[in-house]
Amino acid sequence: MSLSAARPLVSVYNDKSEEIKGESIALPMVFKAPIRPDVVNFVHQQMSKNRRQPYCVSKEAGHQTSAESWGTGRAVARIPRVRGGGTHRSGQGAFGNMCRGGRMFAPTKPWRRWHRKINVNQRRYALASAVAASGVPALVMSKGHMVNEIPELPLVVNDKVQELTKTKQAVIFLRRIRAWTDIQKVYKSQRFRAGKGKMRNRRRIQRKGPLIVYHQDQGLRRAFRNIPGIELCSVDRLNLLKLAPGGHVGRFVIWTQSAFAKLDKLFGSWKSSAQLKKGYNLPQPKMANTDLARLLKAEEIRKVLRAPRKNIVRRVRRLNPLVNARAMLRLNPYAAVLKRQAILANEKRKNEREIVLAKRRGITLPDDHPAIRSAKLQKYRREAILKSKAGKPKKAKTTKAAPAKTAAPAKAKAATAKPAPKK
Repeated sequence: MSLSAARPLVSVYNDKSEEIKGESIALPMVFKAPIRPDVVNFVHQQMSKNRRQPYCVSKEAGHQTSAESWGTGRAVARIPRVRGGGTHRSGQGAFGNMCRGGRMFAPTKPWRRWHRKINVNQRRYALASAVAASGVPALVMSKGHMVNEIPELPLVVNDKVQELTKTKQAVIFLRRIRAWTDIQKVYKSQRFRAGKGKMRNRRRIQRKGPLIVYHQDQGLRRAFRNIPGIELCSVDRLNLLKLAPGGHVGRFVIWTQSAFAKLDKLFGSWKSSAQLKKGYNLPQPKMANTDLARLLKAEEIRKVLRAPRKNIVRRVRRLNPLVNARAMLRLNPYAAVLKRQAILANEKRKNEREIVLAKRRGITLPDDHPAIRSAKLQKYRREAILKSKAGKPKKAKTTKAAPAKTAAPAKAKAATAKPAPKK
């Protein structure tokens, strides 16, 4: 929603830049319409295609020669070749887009779809957005217009301006309304076009100045038409190509009083439909309040939201314990002992094997060989263990007394006795 919606009344200024008391106008509702740069850009792009003129190359270009392919069997390409002899041209390729003097690929035709149809509602939406954006000082300044010294935006002047007939009077009016700095910007920007447009009747270029929207032409067009950068438009025929040149919103617009008052009849409001359009209302904005910071801090919204989760849960990387030693030790701390034992057992087996092979081959291994050094170390360790055991005092063995056997009763012995075998 435009910022100018906060000002319900707009002052009217005369041709001497003096505020006319008692003639303020209520701001038309179209200045509160939603500003949609995407819709404006799309509609402008489609509208600008409707001024194109068809063009194409000649249908005979590249085919104005007699040529025929030589066929196969001559070790040359099957492209058509120029007939005859006695000249460089004979035997050269023709017709194809890859040949010198041939036609272009896919020759352009005049029956291309040059123009575009645009939905009526989209065109009106874009026009309402462009008008609303012209009342926002930030958007107008972002387009490069010099509006620092003008008394108000949107700028509305008295209808006497429509009666100006001389360019001298128009210049005096623009100086008094303090819009002449925008014209000076246009004068400074006049230059030659870069590129081939210089050859195509588009030699000079310049920036855009203010747009004057009037209701009745009483000599106004003749007065302003010779001032560079200024464009004029009737309020009955508002043109998006002038209100948003290049598809960008924010044109500096000077309204006459009667044209400004007619905007409500042209666009209507959300409650009442437009008088000059059948069944048309202003487009609804996507958001009623665009102040996001205020919305997010509103108590009504904050009390239904859950409390923020401040604990940080980081993802734990799962490691393969069969590959990663640390992961295996976390699962089984004894795995390090088993691994070390396996390494030592493998080395012991290897050393013993080398000693056995050396004996079989009758080779004496040197003292610094790993197998000999390992065998000596093992022998030294065994001797040290035995020596330490022998130095320790032996503990006396204590014998436990056998439990006393009680005499079994005679009946039990008789029951357990085996019967004598029969003869």
